[in-house]
Amino acid sequence: MEKKILVVDDEQDIVDLISYNLSKEGFKVYTASNGTAAVETAQKVRPDLVVLDIMMPGMDGFEVCRHLRQDPETAGAAIVFLTAKSGEIDQILGLELGADDYIQKPVSPRVLLARVKTILRRGTERVRTETIAAPEVLRIGALEVNRQNYTVKIDNKESFFPKKEFELLAFLASNRGKVFTRESLLRRIWGESVYVIDRTVDVHVSKIREKLGPYSNWIETVKGVGYRFREQV
Repeated sequence: MEKKILVVDDEQDIVDLISYNLSKEGFKVYTASNGTAAVETAQKVRPDLVVLDIMMPGMDGFEVCRHLRQDPETAGAAIVFLTAKSGEIDQILGLELGADDYIQKPVSPRVLLARVKTILRRGTERVRTETIAAPEVLRIGALEVNRQNYTVKIDNKESFFPKKEFELLAFLASNRGKVFTRESLLRRIWGESVYVIDRTVDVHVSKIREKLGPYSNWIETVKGVGYRFREQV
């Protein structure tokens, strides 16, 4: 099936260059020049992946990412930030919000294409693996993780989890009692081709624990190793 990609940037020459190269590779490409148009287009076409600039007038890329992750219709789309912002804080924020990759401008079309293809392929492989490895709806005590619509309920109350937080929680909960190093979690959730620092896992675990509230101790820190979801809850 033809993959749909939404390219969002307020610089038309960048949109044209990326769109041309993606179209050549057989992708169905949609474009938007601002955040509001990006959200509206994403809701209509439900892209498989969004290439998203951060620094745009009005609604910036971070806010667009929040909107896409909070809407069940677009929550499953992969998001690649393509931006001139190079600070570590910006990168961590982007990943916290649920981005799948963070690429600094300028980037060659060939490199961008390679990253896009890797993310789309990894997403397909992950869906296939998860369908075999775990039920679509996972219930553990007061926790319910629904893989179909990316929702999490705690004590029957829905709580919003950005994509990476959701995937990390779902993975740990599906493998109760098993200890995973930060490096293995980075590989499994973010993939081999995406450069992120070890502290990214710690930041995401901290956010997940905050949302679990009284059940925060269900995710245990194994000193000097990594994390595990308690076998008995």
